[in-house]
Amino acid sequence: MDLTQQPLTRTARPAAGRTGARARALARVILREPFRAETWLRLAYIVLALPVGLLCIPLALVGGPAGRIQRGLARRLLGVQVEEPARTGPLALVHALISAPLNLVAVAFSGFFWLVVVINLGYPLRPDNDPSGSWGGPTMAGAWALHAACGGIGFLLLTPWVMKGFTALQTRLVKGFLGTDRTGLLRTTGLALAIAAVCALFSIPLIHQL
Repeated sequence: MDLTQQPLTRTARPAAGRTGARARALARVILREPFRAETWLRLAYIVLALPVGLLCIPLALVGGPAGRIQRGLARRLLGVQVEEPARTGPLALVHALISAPLNLVAVAFSGFFWLVVVINLGYPLRPDNDPSGSWGGPTMAGAWALHAACGGIGFLLLTPWVMKGFTALQTRLVKGFLGTDRTGLLRTTGLALAIAAVCALFSIPLIHQL
């Protein structure tokens, strides 16, 4: 018996155990995310951010409480506490204008992803559900199983993280323009506009398929 191998074995087992525990914890987080209240509050924020933001453009032009409205929306739905500056001035208008493209693609892509979930989980209810030429066919059971697993459950687990990415950027814009923390605001603004542009390009082939 080679005694020199025993310490290595004892060390390897706890390391493997820690890796397995981390994998199980990650799996639990991914599986629970679609059903957490925070996920649906994020969806509510994404849906409301666009019309509220557009409303804030004329409101900011006449010196209305655009900044306070945007901070309140983020606080109520995302739990984000934004320290109110002494005055926002034109920054409330700048925020409303710059955040509009990101808000638009956020609600469009989040809505599209949730639509994919619904139409694939409810595949037998679709009017074009002929399984003979469909993936998983030719039986309805096979086509439904494949569509539900890939398009339904797959997108159900993916969509909350897409929304979390959008709301993280939206929150950073609120904090930067309407709060007191300007750290990395220029970089965040550039990233938000770049993501909006890329999403707009990706949406072109999707629109043509409708």
